[in-house]
Amino acid sequence: ISSEWAVLDMSVYEMEQHNNLSPNRVTLFPRIVSLMLPHRLGEVFVVIGVRNTAWEKIHSRDILFQSPGVNRTLFLVTLDKCFLALSALDCVDILSQVLHVSAVNYLQPDIIGSLPNVLQEDAFRNLSTVFKDLYDRTSANTQRALYGWMKQILQTSYNMTSWVSAENLWILGRYMVHLPLEEILKISLNEIRLFVSYDNATKQLDTVYDITPELAQAFLERIKSSGFDMRNTSTIYRLGLLVCFYDDMEQLDAAVARALLHQMIKCNQLRGFQAEVQKLKSQLLNIAMQNQTLNDILGSLSDAVVGLTSSQLESLSPEAVHTAIATLNQVSGWAKSQVMILSSKYLSYEKVLSFYNVSQMGALVTGISTQSFYSMNPKDLSQIIRGTTSQYLSDLSPAQQQGILRKIAASGDFSSSVKDIQGAFFKEISLSDLWKQTGYNSSMMKGKELRRSQVKIIIQNTGKRKELTGQLVKGVTCQLIESMGTDFFLNNFKFFENNLHLLSPYQVNCLAWKFWKVSSVSIPPFFLPYVSGPLCVPFIESLGKTEMDLLNPSLHKRNAVLQKVQECLNGSVADEYDVDLLGNLICHLPPAFLHGRMSLKAMATALHQFKLCQQLSHDQKTEIKYKLLELYGSPNNWTAETTLDVGPFLALLSKGELNVLAEKSVTLLNLYIALFSFFSLLEENSCYLTFFPDCLGTRAPSSDEIIKLGEANVFWSVQELKCMDTGTFDKNVELLGTISGFNSSQLIVLKEKAKQVWGSLPDWKSYHIVSLGRTALALTEHEIKELDLHSVDTISVLSQQTEWTFTQARSILQGFLEDSGQTISTLKSFDLVGLGAILCALNSTEIMSIRTAEFSAAVARIGLLFCSTPVLRQFKKMTESVLGTATSWNGSILQEIGTIAGGLNEDELKAFDKNLMPYFQPIAIRCIPPEIFQALSPEQIANLGPENAAMVTRSQRDHLSASQLQSLQLALDGARTSTPETQSGASTTQAVQTPAASGE
Repeated sequence: ISSEWAVLDMSVYEMEQHNNLSPNRVTLFPRIVSLMLPHRLGEVFVVIGVRNTAWEKIHSRDILFQSPGVNRTLFLVTLDKCFLALSALDCVDILSQVLHVSAVNYLQPDIIGSLPNVLQEDAFRNLSTVFKDLYDRTSANTQRALYGWMKQILQTSYNMTSWVSAENLWILGRYMVHLPLEEILKISLNEIRLFVSYDNATKQLDTVYDITPELAQAFLERIKSSGFDMRNTSTIYRLGLLVCFYDDMEQLDAAVARALLHQMIKCNQLRGFQAEVQKLKSQLLNIAMQNQTLNDILGSLSDAVVGLTSSQLESLSPEAVHTAIATLNQVSGWAKSQVMILSSKYLSYEKVLSFYNVSQMGALVTGISTQSFYSMNPKDLSQIIRGTTSQYLSDLSPAQQQGILRKIAASGDFSSSVKDIQGAFFKEISLSDLWKQTGYNSSMMKGKELRRSQVKIIIQNTGKRKELTGQLVKGVTCQLIESMGTDFFLNNFKFFENNLHLLSPYQVNCLAWKFWKVSSVSIPPFFLPYVSGPLCVPFIESLGKTEMDLLNPSLHKRNAVLQKVQECLNGSVADEYDVDLLGNLICHLPPAFLHGRMSLKAMATALHQFKLCQQLSHDQKTEIKYKLLELYGSPNNWTAETTLDVGPFLALLSKGELNVLAEKSVTLLNLYIALFSFFSLLEENSCYLTFFPDCLGTRAPSSDEIIKLGEANVFWSVQELKCMDTGTFDKNVELLGTISGFNSSQLIVLKEKAKQVWGSLPDWKSYHIVSLGRTALALTEHEIKELDLHSVDTISVLSQQTEWTFTQARSILQGFLEDSGQTISTLKSFDLVGLGAILCALNSTEIMSIRTAEFSAAVARIGLLFCSTPVLRQFKKMTESVLGTATSWNGSILQEIGTIAGGLNEDELKAFDKNLMPYFQPIAIRCIPPEIFQALSPEQIANLGPENAAMVTRSQRDHLSASQLQSLQLALDGARTSTPETQSGASTTQAVQTPAASGE
């Protein structure tokens, strides 16, 4: 430690001359620097400050700021000692720099208590400005503490009834939402008038995203009392987000209602209270339409038009939609059915679908039918791809995208258009189309998302295998990695590290072995026992900066790594510095470790990190709940800020605990409380509901409740859903169709409600069917036959549901063919893509009648389907007719066809070179029947790669021999086998690198 102390406690000159601070030195920095004397700290502060240009020339500054715990320490030490050594302005400057380059999760309420209570005006203003900039990055409790600190300093300057002056409101910025109700009501009318008159007041009020209705209405009342005309357009403009809670509705005229609606377009930025906002918009919409038709005022309703029902939209004239298109094309939040109606209205007025007409539609372009796109002039389509409308093309359905691509490809203009296709849209281009193109280069691929199968074709076409920039890194092979020289590999390793999310576990495994070979720094699992002492900190730090999900999926290896992490932490997470060091690893700590090994001091810091975890287990969440109760005490004593900070973990509380919070919800106005307590109570009371032949005494869902509850709508009983008002259903049908938890009885009730609202099934329009979502699953085979299913866009939406029975799927297929006047042999590629999972209902004769050119264009999409083995076998035969016999397939084809590989027979599977095994898509592995899968040789299985090996099912394992199981374990562990593509055909003997064999 003394040697590390010498490195840290050196002069500025010595630090500049020291060209490299090792990871060990840097990670000791947080623990040691806090012990340094104030006069020595002054030198460190100067070094860290941006004023020292020499420091910028070396990497040590970046290493410091990127190391866990360093920013926390610098902030704390500055608070503790800087103000004794430097001026307040200098110290605030240093604090600002440290805060701006860090995650600021160390800003806990107890730390805020250490901020100086007396500051020069300039220093206070500078620091408060920094805290305003960091508002969204801090917890609710920290925000409340910072408000308290600012209030304390501001109060010392005022002796009046209220310290809340216009200037102080401006200084508070977004922290004004933490003012108590009584403080708002005491604000001087002169001061509130002065504040609202500021030119920047609107800008500030536009950012109070977390204000509550109660506080907003208090501000509105104070503004009104100060003499502002609340119905004046200029005043309404100045209200910012306060307008979302406007409550002066008595005798409101239509012009004012429209002005309010225009300003309310920003209300979707609020943190919650959207049900209240929608209710207000609905009221204003009704007022705005007084003595006028919807056709007349459509363009002046702003985004309130999203609240119009399908019947209201259907009543619009094409002329009205055409006139209002400049407003409609800027609105977000449309449901699919609404877009379909408006697009149809607009295009019926325009008559001809041209580039100009489409370019006027904005987000409404997604409502254009696939057939309409396919019917367009290819030159117009090419212009759409290049024009401003291209930003919406990734939002089109796969069928719509395929319709555009097929028309352009058929025109012969594909090669000039392909370079302009951006984003996820590019992934829809088939291999057969890419094979026909030439002249690719890496710069052309910027802004494009690529399938792995596409990448291989493009790399082969460019002829520059080392030009792997952006998405092209998906195509890096183990052969290419192995062929890289040491200097080239190490110089480019950071690029790979920054793009791990684009690489498969197999590719990451190859990189790890290469890194181990050239640097001896990477640590394979069998070397984990040797990680100890000084190696522990850089080991944990490195893992904490990445995602465990990107590591080898072997459970055995993960457990070994996590066990070593626990050992390195001496069996506990002791404090906030350990939390800093763990980073993302905290999401993977086992429940038992969380239960007995995490201190409350660490838990206060860890809560923010836990909320970022994507896949916590139930047991992990349970332990986190107990830690939260231990940290914050009984929910009886929780504040609004604590409730907000606990956030999603509220769902873990018991019904009793939720009920306690629910009693406070009137004042707390917290969305989480309202949601979880309400559906908890619904579940509790559901067994006591009285079933009436009519709806007398039955609680029916309201629009407000449906919007607030979201997925918790599953707790409405069948009787309650049956008693839903038809207007409520019509307004919320799309939302109800997204609820994944509704059972069959609930879905049947909703289907019957749809009949009640829309009439008999033959009268249903495409947009009606599309709006049903999961509710469509309740349709019987006979009912499906009554529907108009001529549009592939309707089928495309229906096919997104994965719970269709075989008979339902056959009915949908037959309905589409009959209503569109087609046969299987006339289907185009976009029809196949739109049918999606419905294709699994095809029989062998039907599959073989699909035209090969159309199948070839759609094969990648078909390869995403989980069909029965007989169907996959027929798809495999079709694939052979367009891509050659199975034994000739290369890696690109295997990646392209996905689950279709599940249709291979024993002989075909055995014939694949072992080096092609990593190119099977993971979803294909589980589709291979166990009796076929067992035909793979041990060498083939060993070369599956970690991700594919992890997809092997239990039934597949049960059919494997001992040697095959051993090979499967090698694949799971990422053992180093003979380098793919370099050993092909050289030997059938597997070379597996083990600790003994490697000699390293």
